[in-house]
Amino acid sequence: MSEFLIENIGLKVGLEIHQQLDTKKKLFCNCIPIESDEYTIKFQRKLRPVKGELGEFDPAALFESSKSKTIVYYANLESSCLVEQDEEPPHNLDNDAKNLVLIISSALQSNIFSEIYPMRKTVIDGSNTTGFQRTMLVSQGGYIEVSGEKIGVQSICLEEDAAKLLGDTGDIREYSLDRLGVPLIEIALEPVDGDPKKIKRIALSLGRLFRTTKKVMRGIGSIRQDVNVSIKDGGGIVEVKGVQQLDQLEKVVEFEAKRQHGLVKIAEKLKNSNFGEISKNDDVFDITNNFKSCESKIIQKSLKDNYIIKAIRITNFAGMFGYTPYEGIRLGKEIGQLVKFYGIGGVFHSDELPNYGIEENHICIVKKILKINEKDAFLIIAAPLIKIDFAIDSIIKRISQAKIGVPSETRLATQIGETVFLRPRPGASRMYPETDIPPIIITKKELDNAKRNIPKSWDESLNEIGKKYNLNLQLSEQIFDSSYLEIFEKICKKTLIVPTFVASILCSTITSLERNGLNSKLLTDEEILKTFEFLAEGKIAKESIEIIFENIMSGKSKIIEYAIENTSITSVSKKEYEKIIDNIITNNKEIIQNQKERSISPLMGIVMKELRGKISGETVNDILLEKIKKFLENNNQ
Repeated sequence: MSEFLIENIGLKVGLEIHQQLDTKKKLFCNCIPIESDEYTIKFQRKLRPVKGELGEFDPAALFESSKSKTIVYYANLESSCLVEQDEEPPHNLDNDAKNLVLIISSALQSNIFSEIYPMRKTVIDGSNTTGFQRTMLVSQGGYIEVSGEKIGVQSICLEEDAAKLLGDTGDIREYSLDRLGVPLIEIALEPVDGDPKKIKRIALSLGRLFRTTKKVMRGIGSIRQDVNVSIKDGGGIVEVKGVQQLDQLEKVVEFEAKRQHGLVKIAEKLKNSNFGEISKNDDVFDITNNFKSCESKIIQKSLKDNYIIKAIRITNFAGMFGYTPYEGIRLGKEIGQLVKFYGIGGVFHSDELPNYGIEENHICIVKKILKINEKDAFLIIAAPLIKIDFAIDSIIKRISQAKIGVPSETRLATQIGETVFLRPRPGASRMYPETDIPPIIITKKELDNAKRNIPKSWDESLNEIGKKYNLNLQLSEQIFDSSYLEIFEKICKKTLIVPTFVASILCSTITSLERNGLNSKLLTDEEILKTFEFLAEGKIAKESIEIIFENIMSGKSKIIEYAIENTSITSVSKKEYEKIIDNIITNNKEIIQNQKERSISPLMGIVMKELRGKISGETVNDILLEKIKKFLENNNQ
């Protein structure tokens, strides 16, 4: 395997940022976007592709249609109405969302159109009940300055957010409508010559611009980055969707650059072979009956489910499925990811067999049926009759594309920073005019108002927070970049707790618990505020906050009162805790006699283990020091 050097491949990255706007209502109705796990409405749909204005089908829509999914929707009357169910036309555009996108466009010096035309963007993966997403091109041009460099803006759009995916198993895909229709701003930037760290800085700068408005949603899922990645001599542009965190963005760009360069190396190797075209009529064989005696558990399960098993012949292709220019980059892996999006478990290829219970005798049977020699390769696929031909068409197309390098496609970012195939890239047929909403006129008064309300710069906002709450620059930056700024300011307004302590708990303690695998989504702003109010009232000690948050974030309790009860955090009287400390001193006389006042360190650990969350560490330290000194004085007499 070769060593990968990202600076040598001519990497170009175009960034698209999608940010939910906090307007307290949805874009085309008055519903409030409240997420809930309880749903009172359930219905299902089958979505079909429709032709665009030019009379052509969008390739991405055709691909989704080939999966033949039934979409099941769950809704709650608190957060959605007949508009989200596509049983009622959209209402008027939300004015707050329109004004906010005009302010952000003005801040980026983008050229705002005097008339905005709502469009329909075909989406039939089920994330929109209508089969399309409503979107409006608001402005073009402009720039954002990052580290002294002007990064150009291509376009700024205002659109509806999609429904939230709940599950995708077999032929059923489930969504909730809580999020569908939430106002979303999309900013597409000009492609830049970039390294992953630069792309991360650009995304951070745009995110900070949004936050200075104080009118955007915060938290995981409220801001998403899509990246268009290409390399020199690679062939196509790849769109990667669904990046939710900045650290993930950096990894995704690096992985995709390596993947694309690996595909270029595969293409170079193929140019030196006599690999030809694959014919669906001549090179695909049904081997279902021939594999009935195969002992592979995967094959036997497929036969039990009445799947069809087929083999595909690829001449002069031996070794190409398993060829690995960089670790984890193989054509066989690409094919495997491709068929998974048809709901098919995967494929077997000749470079990895015998394996998976498929033994040499069945490999010989396949070679005999396919009439192949050692220079040729083959694939084996097992799938339902309704899906297998669609999957084979995609496999043949993907193998053919291997000769040109990088195919243009849409991929999905994974949590570990890699990318997997999602669907083909959409075409021009995807967009067509929205017939239910008239053009939206932008007045001079609205433009003037937007320019007057351009938010303060990032540096000004940071200095303002630092001075107001007496925070250092690092803590000011952490709280402003976090999703807790609003609740931080509310806590500081309602209690007299030192802001530095509040910011430290919100930015460090919660993050630390998240790193241990706990879920911060379970910790609501209401419970965070209540916890600090309990602290201000003396009902709990500082040390108990982490215990309470840990209990709630682990799902053991829903509210602070239950967390206090479940963790046995109750305030103890002075008489009670002094008695406990006296007992600990009595039981550890030797340590005190040997270490004198230095014994406070080990004894502190013993006391805090006994009184954790029930008394502050400062109080324990003071009492313990006083009692150790008294013990030493008495024993020296």
